[in-house]
Amino acid sequence: MIETTQLPKGLMISAPASGTGKTTLMLGLLNALSRRGVDVRPFKSGPDYIDPGFHRAACGRSSYNIDSWAMGSGVLCNLIGTAHGGDLALIEGSMGLFDGVAQPGETSNGASADISAMTGWPVVLLLDVSGQAQSAAATALGFKTMRPDVHVAGVVLNKVASPRHEALLRLGMEQVGIPVLGALPRQGSVTLPERHLGLVQAEEQPELMKLLDAAGDFIAQHIDLDLIVSAAQGRSIPDGPDVLPPPPGQRIALAKDAAFSFIYPHLLDHWIAAGAQVLPFSPLADEAPDDSADICWLPGGYPELHAGRLAAAAQFRDSLQKFATTRPVHGECGGYMAMGAGLVDKEGVRHQMAGLLGLETSYEKRKMHLGYRLATLNEPGPGYDAGARLRGHEFHYSTILSQPDTPLARVVDANGAEVPETGSRRGHATGTFFHLIAGAS
Repeated sequence: MIETTQLPKGLMISAPASGTGKTTLMLGLLNALSRRGVDVRPFKSGPDYIDPGFHRAACGRSSYNIDSWAMGSGVLCNLIGTAHGGDLALIEGSMGLFDGVAQPGETSNGASADISAMTGWPVVLLLDVSGQAQSAAATALGFKTMRPDVHVAGVVLNKVASPRHEALLRLGMEQVGIPVLGALPRQGSVTLPERHLGLVQAEEQPELMKLLDAAGDFIAQHIDLDLIVSAAQGRSIPDGPDVLPPPPGQRIALAKDAAFSFIYPHLLDHWIAAGAQVLPFSPLADEAPDDSADICWLPGGYPELHAGRLAAAAQFRDSLQKFATTRPVHGECGGYMAMGAGLVDKEGVRHQMAGLLGLETSYEKRKMHLGYRLATLNEPGPGYDAGARLRGHEFHYSTILSQPDTPLARVVDANGAEVPETGSRRGHATGTFFHLIAGAS
């Protein structure tokens, strides 16, 4: 007999494309519903590691990434199960609803639609209706009929120009039988600051709650919140194996500040639940990793924006070098760059990094590196044997100038094409450009 888990009721917030306003709608709903006393549990579809911080601030609940390409059914089921006890689960989609990697024949390609189909959570489709009227209904109808296993609960109209414009849009939706859940005017929307990797992180926003309350007020004024809540559904899904990697150590010194902040919340919570103790320290404050730790972990972030301060942090650099003589030190993306020999900033100035690895990177020579990664370790990694397979995601703009150390892994993208960002190993020091999400079977 196949065991199943009953999922909580929820909704997928999605759109035809990126840049349509999903994050504003998501944050506004989280804020407005929470203020009404609804216990709402947030999630993010796909590998974006910035949005969950805003979700948590908007409703006071932890937000987890759930990803149909990188995670098996057991991991997905366990993470979604954290919404049990809440009144409503809301998941913010990534890109367009059906956008994912090109994998013919695969049932899970990372698209938000995969998560909607798996969970039974209907889609709230946000449409940018600029420059159109009844024709917007044709777009909505296409999304409604694209996949029979994905249910579109209704649409939210964004950038509505006038009451007459809204009336025409509603007429079109009525003709195709798609409910309108709300209409957001063109003027008065909330804008969140951005930079090269997306939104400026939640913890760096000096007036974050003011922004979130403004988003909540805006959404509550123009969205039928009762209709939104009533549209939520859920269903049972079969259980599967949980392939989350074990903690890399029992006492983990974790770099944590404005330069090192990108680690997936589900991994951190999993480490702690498995009995590991996390010991934060700040390289930007020239702090040393706790000497009682049995591993040091440098997550991703923005070392390219703080290269001068990192180069001047002599105590951090010296203590990290000493730590690495006897115990593992691992870096992901920005952490990997900080473990290298040098980093060239956007002005072309080279800054000395920790020197645990020979990696040289440049933010002056910018090129976007973006996509899923499947790594097979050539060398033992922190907590893993050689041959272990890991799934992750890479997103950065820095270019490799030199990567002279032993390649840590064979790394391919979602279509099986090899990528040059193999990671490195030198003694106890290891690093990768991909952010670890889950193990691969």
